Amino acid sequence: MITLKKVAVGRTLGLLATASLLVMSGAALATNQSQQRQDGRDANQNAKKEARSAKIDCRQENNKSNAACRQDKREAKQDGRQEKRDIKY
Repeated sequence: MITLKKVAVGRTLGLLATASLLVMSGAALATNQSQQRQDGRDANQNAKKEARSAKIDCRQENNKSNAACRQDKREAKQDGRQEKRDIKY
């Protein structure tokens, strides 16, 4: 009887150890994905800020029309989105 209890306890401990390893590896993956998302958001926000500044500078310095400067801003934001995709995937 004692031997059967030891075997059952041993199996239970083995299953718990395996389950805990799986949970920890899942947590590490989630942390990595979270970091990638945050880096992507940061890249996107920086691109938006730079695009805003570039549009203001464009209108003040180059005497371009608002439409021409708007197109430059769109391109800058699109570059930021692409950078975000590069980080995430």
